[in-house]
Amino acid sequence: MENMFSLKGKVIIVTGGTGVLGHAFVNALSGAGAIVGVLGRNEAKANERVKEITDAGGEAIALLADVQDEQQLIECRNKVIEKYGRIDGLVNGAGGNVPEGILQPGDDIFSIRADGMKKALDINVWGSVIPTLIFGKAMAESGGGSIVNISSVSVDRTLTKVMGYSMGKAAIEMFNKWFAVELANRYGDRIRMNAIVPGFFLTEQNRLLLTDGKGNLSERGNLIIGHTPFKKFGEPKDLGGALIYLMSDAASFITGTTITVDGGFTVFSGV
Repeated sequence: MENMFSLKGKVIIVTGGTGVLGHAFVNALSGAGAIVGVLGRNEAKANERVKEITDAGGEAIALLADVQDEQQLIECRNKVIEKYGRIDGLVNGAGGNVPEGILQPGDDIFSIRADGMKKALDINVWGSVIPTLIFGKAMAESGGGSIVNISSVSVDRTLTKVMGYSMGKAAIEMFNKWFAVELANRYGDRIRMNAIVPGFFLTEQNRLLLTDGKGNLSERGNLIIGHTPFKKFGEPKDLGGALIYLMSDAASFITGTTITVDGGFTVFSGV
């Protein structure tokens, strides 16, 4: 029987492909047979990821762009179309938090840095919407495909300190539903959109929030582990199965939904 989870020959773009979770995304997709576009701002890291994939027998292309820069994204889209003739998928992996968007417990809540919160909001919202508009158009012209957004457990559980990030991910949840419906209204089942909700994974952006920088858990890190039934942080590779599923024909009748990969964090009451 044909492997319905295979991504063999599909051309899939991963924004944030130079990040920690992005690394897991591109490896998972390549392992399932996809041709991967590793999109990010770090040229050396993008080329490193491409070499890693090609050395393992896969195929990939480095794409340099800021996800909020439309012209750079258009140039990347044209580069992929010129080389492969189509785009079959998009993973909106770029996002995360910024130092200016964090409110510490001792800070005056009425002196929130609006510019910092807006920056976090913009990165997470428009950093997914703009690539969807640009690469999604190519997908429609190529015949269809799948788009996967990255949400957060902070949408359903209030996390202190990260208001801008949380607001951005809440907007992604609505974008995921709204855009999935509108895509279906126009393209039927040709273009699907879904989202993954990761739990807590150590990345460069949150490492100093969750650890002391020396490998020991911070107070926040301990609170998170205590509220996670699996009693550990996730490994980036843990997201691969959900991503492959949503990108594959196995999920051909699924759109506008989310898959949570969080070790039980969002379903645990704490008692």
